[in-house]
Amino acid sequence: MLRIIVVRTAVVLSSVALLPVVQADESWAPIVRRLPPPGIELTAEQIDPLKKELARLHGLCEQHRTDTRRTALREGRRLISFDLPDAEVFLKAVEYAIAHREFYSEKDLEKARWALSQAAYRLSHLGDDALPLREPRGLFVGGFRSVIDGSLQPYAAEIPASLVDGVPAGHGVPVYIWLHGRGDKSTDLHFLQQRATRAGQLQVDDAIVLHPFGRHCIGFKSAGEVDVFEALQALGRKVEIDRDRVVLAGFSMGGAGAWHIGAHYTDHFAAVHTGAGFAETRLYNRIADEALPPPFEQTLWKTYDVPNYARNLLNVPLIAYSGEIDKQKQAADVMAAALAQHDYELKHVIGPGMGHKYHPDSLAEVQTFLADAVKRGRDRYPREVHLQTPTLRYNKMHWVELLAMEQHWRDARIDAQRTEGGRLVIATKNVRSLQLAPSDASRPRYAQGTAIDIDGQQLTLGADQLSLRLAKQQGRWHWVAPDADEPPVGHKRHGLQGPIDDAFLEPFLVVTPSGEFGSPQVKRWVEFELAHFLARWRAVYRGEPRIKRDDELTDADRQGFHLIAFGDPQSNRLLSEVADRLPLAWSAGEVRAGDRSFAAAHHVPLLICPNPENPKRYVVLNSGPTHREAHDRTNSLQNPKLPDWAIVDIRIAPSDSAPGKVVAADFFNEQWQVRAESSP
Repeated sequence: MLRIIVVRTAVVLSSVALLPVVQADESWAPIVRRLPPPGIELTAEQIDPLKKELARLHGLCEQHRTDTRRTALREGRRLISFDLPDAEVFLKAVEYAIAHREFYSEKDLEKARWALSQAAYRLSHLGDDALPLREPRGLFVGGFRSVIDGSLQPYAAEIPASLVDGVPAGHGVPVYIWLHGRGDKSTDLHFLQQRATRAGQLQVDDAIVLHPFGRHCIGFKSAGEVDVFEALQALGRKVEIDRDRVVLAGFSMGGAGAWHIGAHYTDHFAAVHTGAGFAETRLYNRIADEALPPPFEQTLWKTYDVPNYARNLLNVPLIAYSGEIDKQKQAADVMAAALAQHDYELKHVIGPGMGHKYHPDSLAEVQTFLADAVKRGRDRYPREVHLQTPTLRYNKMHWVELLAMEQHWRDARIDAQRTEGGRLVIATKNVRSLQLAPSDASRPRYAQGTAIDIDGQQLTLGADQLSLRLAKQQGRWHWVAPDADEPPVGHKRHGLQGPIDDAFLEPFLVVTPSGEFGSPQVKRWVEFELAHFLARWRAVYRGEPRIKRDDELTDADRQGFHLIAFGDPQSNRLLSEVADRLPLAWSAGEVRAGDRSFAAAHHVPLLICPNPENPKRYVVLNSGPTHREAHDRTNSLQNPKLPDWAIVDIRIAPSDSAPGKVVAADFFNEQWQVRAESSP
């Protein structure tokens, strides 16, 4: 039976190389938490009244949970109203503040009381109009339940006075998404209080400004990037949004988020604005040659290093801002150089004499640029589309979709153009198959006889098609039938391409073991790492993972979730069921990766691959997100640290930078098999 250890604060060495080999009877030092930093100690007299009110309000939430009232759109006007998550999110904020010591002065107790009063008010006004809230702008804070982990996540919206009283139904409202800067102490409670009482930097008279929380302080990466779109969806359930007039903008950490989200999801936006921040890993952190991490980690930088997606930004109006003497001007300089390689000149506004803030004239120039782009709106079906990516996670741009790559983590490109005569001209790089499909279903089909020039090869469409699918075999392009499985089952595809961290962008379920372990050292390591993952997800990712024991797992769980299994084949039924169908072999005696063998008594595999029981979902072994506490000092280091698989020597204690000593690690090939050239 698994015993979960509570990880408490302690000093621990950050370098695995300096740690001694730990024997089975020695204890492991807990790992110090960086985010959020621990606050002051409060007395029971201060905390108990909060807990009592929390219990009362949770009881009211249960009474309302089956309430069928929903947000309404009244005829002739737009209505923002309170839903249950808009109340529950305040309870979560107070609970997390208590659990993680997120009170940084005794004055923060008043914030907690305010949050509980907000929850109480909203529970008594579910379905009621929440506006007007404040003048001259309506400041709304609310919450939604994340699809990833079911947790409550806050967001905020600024409703300009011109829209507080509503506008005619059927007229969508433009939205400016504003990504906030880093604030180590700006957790749920503080975010909600600040956004409920203070307007943001970006003032727009004819649009809503949306403030996603983005999981606090992870650079709007991973679950944080998904939350940006979930916050937009949550707002869209209350207000009719004009999806062709959505702007992405941010400053500092938010500027970094705008760089990578803007480059990954370019076709969602009418314009992108990046203020300061960072755009890649190595140059920003000034990592010298002798300090470089293993090659697989350098490869993983490509997940969020924006120069690898620079060509995507040719699809959208883009404007950057930097203070003249701000060190973070480096981000825009790097991207200007990257975009110049694609014959694109970055519009870069520089605030004269400014450090890490906007010059008023520069901000006005930025807002004029964005307003002009909003007036034009997004073109859903542009004649010319550019897609650049090293991974199938980010594989779509307007009507162009990359289905399969020749090799992951190498530069892949699709440049597609519709000529005036209806001819399609396509150029590709590192592409095995692709699809061309208008994102707007009202667009006409591709007509019989349509001529296609792809990489210089001439093809003619033999029948009308709603979408076109092409695959390359032996250097020649061929049509793929609409009902064909492309890429074939068992090949890497969008959402099933790794690395380990990819599982945590979608709904997942943690599966814990109920049986006896084959090795006491493995048992101790699993207990420690599972507790570390759960504590870290709660503190840093601001959520509650779904958890079940292996003997509680259902078919619905297998169908609906990526399964994150902790244990070994002896202790965890799920691992026992799939062990002989995994790309790595794991028996009582050894762990085998290709032709390399490791003693199972003190080695543990970490991996991600399609679940053999449901190939449309992942199974992950013994890992959460792979960046750890040492990487929290800067959001630029909060990237995936391990590829598709790794073998960990657990005689080296887990630390704030690694789960042990990584003795082998690599990416699987495009068929989810160990590559012959795998290396540590």
